[in-house]
Amino acid sequence: MLSLDADDSSDGPVVTPALDPDSLLVGLTEDQRTAVSHVDGPLLVLAGPGSGKTRVITRRVARLVALGIPAWQVLALTFTNKAAGEMKRRVEEMVPAHVPGRRGLVVSTFHAFCAMFLRRHATECGVDPDFVIYDADDQRSAMKSALADAGLDAKNFQPAAVLSKVSGAKNQLLDAAAFREEASDFSSRQVAKAYEAYERILARNKALDFDDLLMRVATALGTDDALRRTVSARYRYVLIDEYQDTNRAQFAIARHIAGEHRNICVVGDPDQSIYRWRGADIRNILEFEESFEGATAVALGENFRSTEHIVAAADSLIRHNKRRKAKPLYTAQGSGEQVRVVRVPDEHAEADEVAKAIVSANAAGVPWREMAVLYRMNALSRVVEDALRRRQVPYRIVRGTAFFERKEVKDLVAYLRIVANAADDVACARVVNVPPRGIGESSVAKIERTALVRGIPLLDALRLARDAGVADRTARRIDEFRGMVSRWRGVLEQGEPGALAAFVEMVLDEAGLREFADGTDGDDLDQRRANLDEVVNAAGDFELPEDPAGAAPTLLRALQGFLQSVALVADSDAFDPESGAVTLMTLHAAKGLEFELVSMVGCEEGLLPHARAREGGEDIEEERRLCFVGMTRAKRRLLMTYAANRTVRGMRMSSMESEFLREIAEANVAREDLAGGWMSGDGGNGADEPWRDEFDSPRGLGSQFPVGCAVRHPLFGVGTVQAILPRGSVTSARVAFRTVGVKTLVLEYAKLVRL
Repeated sequence: MLSLDADDSSDGPVVTPALDPDSLLVGLTEDQRTAVSHVDGPLLVLAGPGSGKTRVITRRVARLVALGIPAWQVLALTFTNKAAGEMKRRVEEMVPAHVPGRRGLVVSTFHAFCAMFLRRHATECGVDPDFVIYDADDQRSAMKSALADAGLDAKNFQPAAVLSKVSGAKNQLLDAAAFREEASDFSSRQVAKAYEAYERILARNKALDFDDLLMRVATALGTDDALRRTVSARYRYVLIDEYQDTNRAQFAIARHIAGEHRNICVVGDPDQSIYRWRGADIRNILEFEESFEGATAVALGENFRSTEHIVAAADSLIRHNKRRKAKPLYTAQGSGEQVRVVRVPDEHAEADEVAKAIVSANAAGVPWREMAVLYRMNALSRVVEDALRRRQVPYRIVRGTAFFERKEVKDLVAYLRIVANAADDVACARVVNVPPRGIGESSVAKIERTALVRGIPLLDALRLARDAGVADRTARRIDEFRGMVSRWRGVLEQGEPGALAAFVEMVLDEAGLREFADGTDGDDLDQRRANLDEVVNAAGDFELPEDPAGAAPTLLRALQGFLQSVALVADSDAFDPESGAVTLMTLHAAKGLEFELVSMVGCEEGLLPHARAREGGEDIEEERRLCFVGMTRAKRRLLMTYAANRTVRGMRMSSMESEFLREIAEANVAREDLAGGWMSGDGGNGADEPWRDEFDSPRGLGSQFPVGCAVRHPLFGVGTVQAILPRGSVTSARVAFRTVGVKTLVLEYAKLVRL
């Protein structure tokens, strides 16, 4: 949640002679000027890749202020903390602090804005103002308990799968009762039971999950007319970035805030909508002009990032989609190199080819940090990592919230959560015996039952340990834990907001977590200590945004804000553009980034597009958009690879190039075949294959299975060896099975038995 300054809502419209509105149009293209100059009424900006959309948004915000619109009446929403921070920085540079009307602009992610909104309007929204936000692990823990409460077997109803259905329901603004009403089959009715139990657990813990933040705000604005009018008057100009990624709840929030004054500007690209699996609804941007009649539409088609061959190749691909808004894509960055599309024998050759391209580019002057390897599935990174290590190429994998997922970090954060919110049962249960205090699971279970029966938080129930049947010695340890948490709460309520880092360090030391880490065996001891210290550093770096309502900052508010920032870390926030290393990441995580050289591996049927996408045409279109996003991350060089054969679950399987590669205009592609006839997967007799002489003279493990011998496989049954295929560190055999046809298997894993 980012606010340039305190709320200045007491001021009326102001005059800003210190900032000339027309100066903010200098250096823009005609289309960009049209978008920036627009003031009142709905505006749709269709921003192609690399078209300068952030420049358009920030200049439009600055120009609104320059025109005399108070910044506190402007709300800018986006999806990542990094994007919000960049917007804030750019606006600050364009609108100096002395300019009248600058105060109070809110630049925020959707989730952070909603968290602030719920704390400010807790009563109207029906939530406790001290709520905590449950991360993915907390949600899974709560759902496990919910399944047990609902009498459902976790083997038949896996927590992650049920959570996915609950998340989908919340994105559609269906609470537990509404979901139960719509449940029409057995499975849905069981999920409804789990949903209701899950909501009871969240309420008892004074907790909200990520989807609640959006659903609660959307519901409150949709049902409370007075609240909606207040918020609409407060934010008279709404800007939304990456609008193609909004879900139904986010659309509802935007519509409720801007429905009356209609001053809404959305910026996005239907061709880059790749998050349907987590609720994004492409209809929001495709049907914007229907939702807001009379909207002005501006297309930004000029790409300032990539060269002509890359732009044209990506454009020729995405034109195969039907659900899109056509716009011209062009660039003035020169023709550049054609897109390299390379067929390789297998995943090891693929990784080696990528590594060679990276090393060659670095030798030509491209920094490591300007190169990335992108893939559809995380599992594809392993062999690439091996190849980069062999060539001593520095690399890093972007894994999103990895730091805050480490056990020692989550333990410390759980302590902070239980101090900030005494009703947080998940946090309390996690740390009541961390470090070990002699409080066993059976004792905790007894107290949890007491808490459930009496309808009180677990922390409160700890004082009833003896009544619950806990041994006196254990009860004394529990009393010590309660006393420690109570003492911290007293410090929290009296402390100054600037003392957050000192408070976190106090909790860390007094809880014994540092000694607990110090006393743990293992090679990563120093790393665990460093991680705990880094939480203290993060608390010291945290800046509490000023409350638009003018509430005085307190240490409690600082801790709540810090915990909120930890819970709302986004995947792309983990990317460090200054890192002197090659970046490995998924195509989804790469959105919004750019690199001199991009290598896309695994461009094969079943991988990209993913096998699941064959279930419907809409899925294929999203996969094509995902490929488009990956291609347009490249500025100067793009390498796309696919393997003739790939190892899947220990078996060598033939692969086919992605249909997306065949859809790219040939004029923009330079194709290379490094596989030739090797392991073509055609199932033939190999008479014309150039590698036959080599394979007819097997060595090592392959010598145990000569061509023509009979073998048995535990899954495929009896077959005959057709060829032995040595490759690098592994050896494969092509076997003709009686029941399933020809399969290529890795002998090291296949468990073949010679008959």
